[in-house]
Order: sequence, then structure tokens, then C-alpha cells
Amino acid sequence: MADGSANGSAARPAPRLSLVTLGVRDIARSRTFYERMGFRPLDGTNENVVFLSAGGTMIALFGRSALAEDARLMDRPTGFAAVSLAENMPSGPDVDRRLDEAVAAGATLLKPAEDVFWGGYSGYYADPDGHVWEIAYNPFWPLDAGGAVTLAELQSPVS
Repeated sequence: MADGSANGSAARPAPRLSLVTLGVRDIARSRTFYERMGFRPLDGTNENVVFLSAGGTMIALFGRSALAEDARLMDRPTGFAAVSLAENMPSGPDVDRRLDEAVAAGATLLKPAEDVFWGGYSGYYADPDGHVWEIAYNPFWPLDAGGAVTLAELQSPVS
């Protein structure tokens, strides 16, 4: 078959998160912040958009009003947008160090790191545009040598 499958229907690719786009007020300021946090710009970066490597996923920094226009939404302040990004660390002291780095780079500390109900240790900061990041150590989530979480995918029962 032309599509390479036995029954003629295309195989559905596994869902994946490839890119997180953050709408920002000042691209240059946000780029400086994220570079201070250790993120590195990728090819395609220019004055209108910055692509950052995030361990297999990318983060894009894009003008807030341009992002709203592209999605055909009104650009309005949201306060807490019910979304947080997370970076997992190999230990509690690493969480503390990363939060300190974020504040030194220009972030606002939202919650100092503390032991949390699920058995880990975490804290929160907001980047210069208010995007919320959790920095966490989860003793139940092993990290590989590159720092990526290595959980096995759950197998759903067949109905």
C-alpha cells in the first residue's frame, strides 16, 4: 500500500509536545532572561521569534499581541492562566539552586521550595512576563543522564 500500512489506513502518530510558545511583551528582554537560565537559541531565531532548546522540546518566545492575533484571540491580561511549566531536578538542593538562579536572572519567586503533599520538593517562580514555572524534585520520577524524566508509558486496558 502507498501509505505503508497493512490495512490501507495511515498509522496515527503518537501525540507529543514539540513546542511551547510563550507570548511575551519584550522579546529581547525575555531572550536575555531565558539565556541567563541556560536555554540556548536555535536556528530560525530572529528579532520576531526566539526558539530555545528545552531538552527535546522547544520553547518559542513570540510577541504577545502577535501570538493572540495569530490564534485569532483577544490579547487581554489573564492573571493566573491555569498553566505552569515544570523543570525537574535530581535533588532538593538542585531545586533551591535553580530557584535562586531564576530570581538572579529576573524572575519573581512565587513560592519558596518546600516538601509537598505528593512526596517531593518544589517551588514556583514567574518569568518576567508572568509565565509560571515549577521547579521540582520528584523522588518517584527517575531522570536520565540528560535530565529527562524516564517514566514508562501506562498501558490502557483494551475495551
